[in-house]
Amino acid sequence: MNTSPVLFAQALTKSYGRVQALRGVDLEVQRGEVFGFLGPNGAGKTTTIRILLDLIRPNGGTVRVLGLDPQKDSLAVRTRCGYLPGELHLEEGETVETILRQFNALRGGKADWNYIRSLADRLGLDLKVQARNLSKGNKQKVGVVQALMHRPELLLLDEPTSGLDPLIQQEVYQLLREATADGATVFFSSHVISEVEQLADRVGIIRNGVVVEVAATQTLIQRALRHARVRFSGGIQAPALDGIPGVAVLSRSADTLVLQIEGEMDALIKALAQFPVAEFETARPSLEEVFLAYYER
Repeated sequence: MNTSPVLFAQALTKSYGRVQALRGVDLEVQRGEVFGFLGPNGAGKTTTIRILLDLIRPNGGTVRVLGLDPQKDSLAVRTRCGYLPGELHLEEGETVETILRQFNALRGGKADWNYIRSLADRLGLDLKVQARNLSKGNKQKVGVVQALMHRPELLLLDEPTSGLDPLIQQEVYQLLREATADGATVFFSSHVISEVEQLADRVGIIRNGVVVEVAATQTLIQRALRHARVRFSGGIQAPALDGIPGVAVLSRSADTLVLQIEGEMDALIKALAQFPVAEFETARPSLEEVFLAYYER
């Protein structure tokens, strides 16, 4: 069994003139996982994906895709990948079917047309429409179909659901789940945090050209700050909660405290046990709150 990473990047740097887009990106994506690459526009997500496919060259660092050096074996890498760019440019005078046949020809005609039609039907994409008459969302559907249609080993998707309505987004999510069930690996960039939270096994957060965190999605959420709301039957004995490690009082009223907790809750629970507690509620943060915390630091 091949246990080498499907994607490997080490110390990647890339500059556009005086603008340093990547400042030393390190990444490792394992076979069969869904990896979400999270960051705002301009953080370096698209630049990283383009380097992985040798569409642009880095200034420094090491890259391996499916065990290959994309600078030396770019054709072999692209043959085994499905790529959805952030902006897909289509020949406006051609029909969707003609465009997909052209993509298929470039890949050696490997795609099954029954499968292509099935993908188009599931996404509500009319194959007979000319590209010039497609909305932004329908152009995105063409991009999704061309990325998936040859059942690639690796999917590299740059903002895959941009411009799609919520129902079609859910269908795309299901198609990606089916691809991974068939053995594919998915690496997708996004600034839609709910999308990453729903799809990704692991998340990489990129900030100003540097990957600042990589972790399992749920691990990232679970180890972040939690909020708690405590309502007492009598008056608040706030001083008894002072000095508890990792606990901060965010707000208070006559009988209620709202707390922020970092780390384990054991000390807080023991302190609260001294008082008549009427209600105790805790909430884990969303991935969005975790993400914003990284960008505030």
